[in-house]
Amino acid sequence: MTFVKNGKKLGVLGGMGPAAAAEFLRVLAAKCPAATDQEHPVIYMIGDCEIPDRTQAILHGGASPLPKLKADLLRLCEMGADVLAVPCNTAHCFIDRFKDELPVPLVHIIDETVLAAQKLSPEGAWMLSTKATRATGIYQQYAEMHGLKLYIPNEKQSDVSQEIITYVKANKMQQAGELMRKLAAELWQEHDLPIMTACTELPLGYTASGLPEEKSVSSIDALAAAVVKRLYDEK
Repeated sequence: MTFVKNGKKLGVLGGMGPAAAAEFLRVLAAKCPAATDQEHPVIYMIGDCEIPDRTQAILHGGASPLPKLKADLLRLCEMGADVLAVPCNTAHCFIDRFKDELPVPLVHIIDETVLAAQKLSPEGAWMLSTKATRATGIYQQYAEMHGLKLYIPNEKQSDVSQEIITYVKANKMQQAGELMRKLAAELWQEHDLPIMTACTELPLGYTASGLPEEKSVSSIDALAAAVVKRLYDEK
């Protein structure tokens, strides 16, 4: 079985945060069934680091990121994107309000991460995310839709998850990895289930921890794998 690119162009909205978007592009390139430059997809990207903080908007009444998210995604469509991807989970709490208005399909990171977790561990998975994503219940909604049981960390554990995210955004990978190891050990004492890294900074923290990759479900990996399926056809 071989795969050939179908000519669809990908639009990526990054900057939330920059390291997560860069990791998404790295993972995507690794997953593409390509042997030459020309066999990789054309990608249009906007790295908009000035989009207001999603967690601040949800939990503390900060400026809404919705207008810039919508404007940037529509700009990617104007640039020629046939498929859209946004490597930020919390942003989808806002994107869900207007995604049906977009002129081209959006590969939904939360939907794809839940499906990947269900495939790896039908009995359920831990969900690590921003405190805002947890508070909105968006992952819980998609998990219920697909019949996946989610295990939600307590408040203290959720604080640690947020701290790991902060370290990754500040490029402090050693500290992020150390915290992830401690948090994972605590979670696995309660339920020995895979950890779903439902924030795109968290896969980087998990990798820095040295923990077994087979015990995690990366939202970055899930999004990249789903994007590849839309950009390549079987031949």
